[in-house]
Amino acid sequence: MTKIVYAIESLSNWTGKAFGWCILILTLSVSYEVFVRYVLNKPTVWAFDMMIQMYGALFLMAGAYALAQDAHVRGDVLYRLFPVRLQAFIDFILYLVFFFPGIIALAWYGYEIAGDSWRYKEVSWNSPARIQIYFFKSLIPLSGFLLILQGFAELIRCVKAMKSGVWMQRLDDVRETEEALMQNPPPLQG
Repeated sequence: MTKIVYAIESLSNWTGKAFGWCILILTLSVSYEVFVRYVLNKPTVWAFDMMIQMYGALFLMAGAYALAQDAHVRGDVLYRLFPVRLQAFIDFILYLVFFFPGIIALAWYGYEIAGDSWRYKEVSWNSPARIQIYFFKSLIPLSGFLLILQGFAELIRCVKAMKSGVWMQRLDDVRETEEALMQNPPPLQG
């Protein structure tokens, strides 16, 4: 089961990192639009739609990555004081009762929305460019599917933690700066 968890987590990490490049594309397109709009006085018709799609793609596809990294916001004032087995039990129940019904609905209805969008070859009405958005809407059920997979991996983590009393290690990835500094503080200069 550990191999399954790490395989799913690897997929979630890879997807999150791949779609992280949307930030660069978004930054470059915003910079380009600002330059041509305010310096050259020749705004583009496509930049607004592209920015919305890049931003949306980033947030849709980063959900499973954030879940794999245990990076979602959590109100753990009391939770962190509980023994690991109780934490795992609480997480297990919350995944079953709240997470999976919501994510299954996202994937199910997202599939219907994307299917309709593909059938009609839907375009954006936000700008005169009329950019195709059915590609973008395909990310809705895809992100739901990835979240379901990662949720399954989290359930396995919970079961293992309930049995052993220890949380499984997560695959290493980027860590917050302060966390890295706390583990390896820089030498004092003096």
